[in-house]
Amino acid sequence: MSETATTSTLADTDVVRLFDQERLHDRIAADALPDWAREHYETFRADMLGERDGTPFPCFFGVDSEKEGWALYTFVPGFDDESLARFADVTRAYLRTQEHHSPRTSLVAFFKDTDGERPEQHWHDRYWEVLQFLHDHDPEPWPEEFPSDPDNHQFEFCYAGEPIFPTARTPAHDRRHSRYNPHGLEVTVQPRSVFDGVTGDTVAGQRAREVIHDRLEGYDDVCPHAHLGDWEDDESHEWKQYVLPNDERDLEDCPLEVRV
Repeated sequence: MSETATTSTLADTDVVRLFDQERLHDRIAADALPDWAREHYETFRADMLGERDGTPFPCFFGVDSEKEGWALYTFVPGFDDESLARFADVTRAYLRTQEHHSPRTSLVAFFKDTDGERPEQHWHDRYWEVLQFLHDHDPEPWPEEFPSDPDNHQFEFCYAGEPIFPTARTPAHDRRHSRYNPHGLEVTVQPRSVFDGVTGDTVAGQRAREVIHDRLEGYDDVCPHAHLGDWEDDESHEWKQYVLPNDERDLEDCPLEVRV
């Protein structure tokens, strides 16, 4: 193995850790981040802080998190078992420490694009492979207070004893721009506690959803998807919101095999 290849491999391995914004920006300034990781983050930051055709990014929770420096980040160099195992470790560390940061602190994970140009279904499959790996290697039992059947309207993905809302952006979402990242899979992990005070049964939560819906109509080339709803809504399934279709088609069966 050449010296260049060795350095690249070490750099890729070194970035599977929790970064706060200050530390990440220091890495970028020192040119101490692999190119793929830097491009991933810089695109994400530009999307959160910029506008598309005069419309700000729809999820103002994500915008505020990036603007205020609340988010945490990690970079995953592949979809092999070793990379996913390290991502699982980082996710557990995030869930253990999240409450010590801002109440709105999320984890944004950027996966290195090892696949090249692929159709939308490929990225859907990759996303669910990641969640299946987390579930299959979860050190904690599924919380009893949350149903483990995805057909149940109150189902939500749980990991390390915590219910979480893991949403994805992919290179295939070229029409649903709010879910688009040209550099590979991007997964944002948020525990249920992040939404305290802004759930759909609160005035603040209802107002937030109205704003996000209005922004989506100006930001995406397609209408807001019918799957978008609230965990409290018995007419919706939260798992269908994790990685939305690029068009308006319905997702019928959850790809996750829950074993409890």
